Amino acid sequence: MSLPLEETGCVVIGAGVIGLAVARRLARAGQAVVVLEAEAHIGEHLSSRNSEVIHGGLYYPPGSLKAETCLRGKALLYEYCAARGIAHRRCGKWVVASPGQTGALEDLHANARAAGAEGLSLVSRERLRREAPWLRAEQALESATSGIVDSRGLMASLAAEAENHGAVIALRHRVTHIDCRPGRFTLTVEGPDQPFQLRAERLINAAGLGAVPLTGLLDGLPEKHRPEQRFAKGHYFKLRGKPPAERLIYPLPDADGLGVHLTLDLAGGARFGPDVEWVERPDYRVDESRRESFEQAVRRYWPGLPAGALHPDYAGVRPKLWLDGKPYRDFLIQGQGEHGIDGLVNLLGIESPGLTAALALAERLEESA
Repeated sequence: MSLPLEETGCVVIGAGVIGLAVARRLARAGQAVVVLEAEAHIGEHLSSRNSEVIHGGLYYPPGSLKAETCLRGKALLYEYCAARGIAHRRCGKWVVASPGQTGALEDLHANARAAGAEGLSLVSRERLRREAPWLRAEQALESATSGIVDSRGLMASLAAEAENHGAVIALRHRVTHIDCRPGRFTLTVEGPDQPFQLRAERLINAAGLGAVPLTGLLDGLPEKHRPEQRFAKGHYFKLRGKPPAERLIYPLPDADGLGVHLTLDLAGGARFGPDVEWVERPDYRVDESRRESFEQAVRRYWPGLPAGALHPDYAGVRPKLWLDGKPYRDFLIQGQGEHGIDGLVNLLGIESPGLTAALALAERLEESA
């Protein structure tokens, strides 16, 4: 039995912050857009299970997609939030170097400057002792343009604006197959009522954790364009009591993340995270047994962390790409130039700083249309 068939101009798969930003941008440009989201609410995974930090662009190699879209996205995000009354705060950030790490901090400073980051300065030991005597650090790198944002408020605004310009956001709609031909994509979709088919001229895969698995449903996409994906789970522990700082405090980054850092929330509280635990599949349970390792990580730069001050909060999972058996640490955007299929864009490995970069990624997709 043939399924009912609907048609539209563009389908965006995934209603996280990236998919919503793309839908809003394309709808404002006059395109007919349908957003398909498998979950019952927008932004259930990566977009709402993170530190809610507006990143300053310190860590990413100059010229990389992460560096360029983080810096452009940061500017767009501050402008967007200010214009629409979305809660945010430019609180600034210190990346701190423990004894023996000042060389690595200077390397980070050089990378950030080469990438184009602004609002940077080195914080001396004397200033640290004066302004933050609780910190165990020899030096710090200040990023004055870093901040925090209400991620759910941001997504709600993007969704409303997309819908106001004619986009349709369909929740509880899971894609099960895609017939992939240049300029014509026929999706088989399981909705709350019955399965149907949806045909579009353009397809944007912005499915977050599900983006790489979704490439396996693209009948017509060459196998070599389906990278390996692994999952890095990160726990967050909430701090009981008043935060010791009014800015973000980060240790130096490690190979797989930015370290267990102090991040603030807009209500005046604080939490620490994320750590890195490699898992086979997304799992949001908080492992309370990791409290001790969290305390150890925090006490490397805050020796006076009170005993029993950390309490389990939430967990998130980040997608990590592997290409040719090696970690691929940048965003991976596959367009026609990569896979040869007109109208198809795969947004893969969009983890941190994806929240900051969302508006810039959407801008790039509109410009490449």
